[in-house]
Amino acid sequence: MKKFVNDPKNYVAEMLQGLALANPDTLRYVPEYNLIMRADAPQEGKVSIVQGSGSGHEPAHVMSVGPGMLDAACPGDVFAAPPADYVYETVKLVASPKGVLLLVNNYTGDRMAFEMAEELSQADGIDVRTLFVDDDVAVQDSTYTVGRRGVAGNFFVLKAVGAAAERGADLDELVRIGEKVNSVTRTMGMALTACTPPAKGSPLFDLPADKVEMGVGIHGEPGRRREPLQPAEAHVRELLTAVVDDLPFVSGDQVALMANGLGGTPIGELYLVYGLAHRQLAERGIEVRRSYVGEYCTSLDMAGASLTLVRLDDEIADLLAAPAQTPIRVF
Repeated sequence: MKKFVNDPKNYVAEMLQGLALANPDTLRYVPEYNLIMRADAPQEGKVSIVQGSGSGHEPAHVMSVGPGMLDAACPGDVFAAPPADYVYETVKLVASPKGVLLLVNNYTGDRMAFEMAEELSQADGIDVRTLFVDDDVAVQDSTYTVGRRGVAGNFFVLKAVGAAAERGADLDELVRIGEKVNSVTRTMGMALTACTPPAKGSPLFDLPADKVEMGVGIHGEPGRRREPLQPAEAHVRELLTAVVDDLPFVSGDQVALMANGLGGTPIGELYLVYGLAHRQLAERGIEVRRSYVGEYCTSLDMAGASLTLVRLDDEIADLLAAPAQTPIRVF
């Protein structure tokens, strides 16, 4: 393994410290609870939004803290859910009079941690609601979750509720919006290589050079099947067909399209993937109105990509177009 790592046990803490030092005017790092929060949080007139999961998926979620996005992120170790008491302390730090919305990608450990934190916070009189994201069409169940997994489509739920929160929406309205966006968002990804967690020091799974994992999870969970490496056109068509057929998306739909990198894919390849997907959607009579290309939810250094589609209406399109800022992007 060749990585910029000191002690793997300190990898997440050192990453968060660096993130805060690079953004001293906008972010605050609280090492006691392993969290990143907006320097101006909480704000009395808006619901605070909190997300967290295992680390290793950056820029999700610690690099998604900022105006129009998250108020705080509470990560665990690499590919491990945060402790429930850390989530609870995060809620207390950012709680506003309008309440707190917890966003949770649908994995068993994350659900347990955030549901326990929700109960503890409600016992303290904090108005808290939890919203689960489950956009992955690859499998119904895995060793990491109950039901569908939450993957890169999480960005669209976060962006929509973040925009609405900045406009002053109440907690019930944010839950409605989040559930609506989640219901029309679908994702599937594929791996060209495995990833290497710092604590393990070797690839998480074995993937021969002439094979790909179709439908892989962002923690390296097995997908639908392992198949031979083919030209990009064929792989994109398989991913897109799975995503389109699941909702289903139909001719006449207007969509947001995301080509998301899993951590080890050159940006040029992601634009190639995006272009192929855009063309194939046009063949189906589906119009792309909003475009997203880059790394939004990764799996450490895994080479691969995922495609996400969101069916747009006026409300969702307006929220996705609202201004937002994070340490690495201005929307």
